[in-house]
This record gives sequence, C-alpha cells and structure tokens, in this order.
Amino acid sequence: MKEWLKNAVFYEIYPQSFKDTNGDGIGDINGIIEKLDYIKETGFNAILVHPMYLSPFMDAGYDAEDFYTIAPRYGTNADAKRLFDEVHKRGMHIFTVLIPCHTAITSKEFKESCKAEKNKYSGRFLWTPNHEITFDGVDGVVNSMRGMSERDGCFGTSYYSIQPAINYGIANPTADWQDTVDSENARQSREELINIMRFWLDMGCDGFRVDMASAVIKNDNDKSEAIKFWQKVFGIINKEYPEAAFVPEWGDPTKSSASGFDTDFCAFYYKLFRVWDNDGPYFSHTPQVGIKDFFDIYMTHYKEVFGKSYMSVITGNHDTPRISRLLDDTELKLAYAFLMAMPGIPFVYYGDEIGMKYLADVKSIEGGYERTGSRSPMQWDSSKNCGFSTADADKLYMMIDPDENRPTVEAQQKDPNSLYNTVKKLLSIRMANEELQSDAEIELVYIVESTYPCIFKRKGKDRDILIVINANDNEQSCDFDGELGEALYEYNGKAVCRDGKIIVPPCSASYFVLK
Repeated sequence: MKEWLKNAVFYEIYPQSFKDTNGDGIGDINGIIEKLDYIKETGFNAILVHPMYLSPFMDAGYDAEDFYTIAPRYGTNADAKRLFDEVHKRGMHIFTVLIPCHTAITSKEFKESCKAEKNKYSGRFLWTPNHEITFDGVDGVVNSMRGMSERDGCFGTSYYSIQPAINYGIANPTADWQDTVDSENARQSREELINIMRFWLDMGCDGFRVDMASAVIKNDNDKSEAIKFWQKVFGIINKEYPEAAFVPEWGDPTKSSASGFDTDFCAFYYKLFRVWDNDGPYFSHTPQVGIKDFFDIYMTHYKEVFGKSYMSVITGNHDTPRISRLLDDTELKLAYAFLMAMPGIPFVYYGDEIGMKYLADVKSIEGGYERTGSRSPMQWDSSKNCGFSTADADKLYMMIDPDENRPTVEAQQKDPNSLYNTVKKLLSIRMANEELQSDAEIELVYIVESTYPCIFKRKGKDRDILIVINANDNEQSCDFDGELGEALYEYNGKAVCRDGKIIVPPCSASYFVLK
C-alpha cells in the first residue's frame, strides 16, 4: 500500500458547483485553486475532483467526449497542470476520475465506429452484427440502441443511452459474434485506457476514482473477469507509477482489493446514515437501525482486506442524498466523530463539512435527476450567490439553496461550536494520532443490536485509543473492564468509568487513551 495513503483524508469536489472565478455561473479550475488553502486549513490533505473532460454534459461530465482535453467551461489542460502543481506545493495529493466503461455519443472514436466502412475504431465499442440483433441477455449492457448510425447494428450502452459501452470483451459470450475478453479489440481498448491513465499521471495527477470499475466486462456475473482486467492494468501502471493510487466505484472491498485497488468505498455506509430512505439512521435521535447491521458487513470485509487495501467510509457523494438529509447539527457531529475514528480513508463531499442541505424536488440538471439535489453550489459566505459566483442568479449552473438560514463557511468559521469547527478539530486529532489513521487495527468493544453506546478501539504500536459514542437522547452504560486515560476529544460531555461500567452522557462522543 502507498505510504501517503496512511494518513490521507480526501475532500471531494464537484467542479461545476465549487467556485466560479469568471462569472459564467459554472465552477472552474481556477476556483478550485483559489480555495486550496481553505481545504488544507480545514485539515484535508487530499482532493478528489469529479470529471473535467470535454463533454456534452448530458451526464454531468461522466459522458466524456475527449479523455485528453479539459472542458473549456473549467479551463484548459494548462490550468489542470497548474492545479496539480498547486496541490503538490501544499503537500497534498489529488485524484481525478477515470471513466473506463463508456464515452459520450459525441466522441470522435464512437462517431468513427458508427461508419459503415470498417476502420480502426469499428471494434472499440460493443456492436451487434445487424440492427435486428440486440444485447438482450448480456448482463451489464443497459440498452441496445439502433437506427442512429449508418452502420448496420445496435450499439450497447453502459448507463444512459448517450453512453456507448467500450468493448473490453464479453465474459461467457452468448453468441459467436461477441468478442471475448482475450480478443484483439478488447486488448486495444485496454491499451487505450492505460494510455489515458499515463497522460494524466504524467501531468501530475496522483491517481483516480474509477467510475463503474466493476462493470468493465459485460456478462461477468461473479466479476472474476473484471478482477483479471484490473490486475492486468495495475500490473503495468504500478511499475511505471508506484505512488499512484486508485479507488473504484465498486462497493465490494473484497473483490476490489483482489483487483489491485488501494481502497474501496463502503457501499453499506448508508446503514449508518440512511441516505436512501426515511428510516431513522443510527446517528439520529430516533434510530430505527442498530450499528451492528453496519459492523456485521464491515468486519467481514475488513478481515479479508486488512493489510492489503483500505475501506473508505464516506459522508456521501454526487450520486447520493447529502448526509444532512436526515441528521441535525448534533447528530452530524456524532456521525463525524465516528467517521474520523474509523480505519481506512475518509472522504468528505464538498459542503458536508458545513452541513449543506439536500435540495429535494429540484429540476434535473445534466442528467442528475434525484441526484441533482446534492449538487448545489458551495455556500462560501453571505455575499451574492453565497460567494460561489458573480453571475446573475438565472445564469448559475444550479440554484443556490434558497433557505435564508442556509449554512456558510464564513458564518461557521466564526462560530467555535459549528459543525465546520467540529470537523476541523476531529481532522486535527486524527492527523496527530497514528492510532486513528488508516492502518491502525480496529477492535469492537461494545456493538450490540439496537443498543447503545457504540464502543470500539483503534490499536496502535504503543497504546490504544477508545472511541465511545452514544447517539441516544438518554444516558447509556455497559460493562467495561478497563481504565480511561487522557481524553483526546469530547462532545456533549465525557464518558466515565464507575463500578465496572462505562457511563456515557446522552448524544455524546469521546476519544480516550487507554491506560
């Protein structure tokens, strides 16, 4: 595992919504550069920026037209190089997004593959032999699109209809016209992906979040071919760029670790925050789910991957409702106390550090649909458009949260009890204590279904740190055979040991050095 990941904490940026510096209503690269000091001062030492490639933006840039060129609305390739350099000057690292499974329907390569005459791109996308034959029964091909080309055939898509699937071969072919994973077309597609990775790594990017990483090979139900695919890719890339790191959109740490990825998101984190439904999340005052549900899954994966790769607990991302959707300020602080004490690499989505809201029922923008509400502009201050842009409101990429009481960075920085300052303090404590960072082992102490508190250890070389969190409105206690030392952190009161029990105040979190 890469040395720099051992204390990495990522700040995740949706570029079009972060900071606009040229007044066109859309965030840009110069805006990210302008706010790098804010990110570092908050306590983050790594950044993930969502796609900035040239695109028709029918899926917010996840429909890339040219993987080698920055979209003009964000800036230029020279601006991207300057961003990488400025990040590194501050002792930080930066990821962008790799999109291996598809291009935009407007890409040069796909347009060439649509031609009736055979050419070098004819086999680079998934096509059927004629328009009467579809990809029905081929798992992972979402649609079979026809009548859109002079070429006689259907092309397969990997997500939206405007995202033609790149051909890396089909596992378990269902017809003799389908390329296998060992075909020449599949090899050429894989080589091009490696060239794209080289291009950005050479420019200074430190790694990638890999979109739909588990879906590169179609009809691959057990993902065995996807695992082999990434093993081949990393077998080349890791030799050339030994410090580059990679996190997949996979949600299965065991399989992604076997593939060679450095970390994977815990897709089951929603059990803690319930972002997808309205059941009371664990960190709410009225929980309807116990934390044991989460740890049952977490520890199964943890035992498989510990020492090989990491698991990342995240606040959310551009595809999920914001963590604040079902949690108030107190509940968010408890959730952060948990997240910043967990093993692996935390990822915090922009604006979550101040509790930005999920905007329900907003108009879909750039293919966002229900996800659009998590993509609103960053709320910096009390000036026009919350300091995001000088453009008129009707020119903004997306509306600002209309609530007059919306949180801003400016207001929360001034309030010592704000969510922002809580997150900043927790990040500082994590960075100062190796026992709370990525590598230190976790040991569950008191994790019981529908019962409080939540207690676990992070185990260091010379000492252990005990994390005690009570998300309940009432004081809680449990048997505890130990002695508490220095309190590194406390919120809403400090747990105490008495008569063989640990007694925990309501809605509180504490970190202790164990004697």
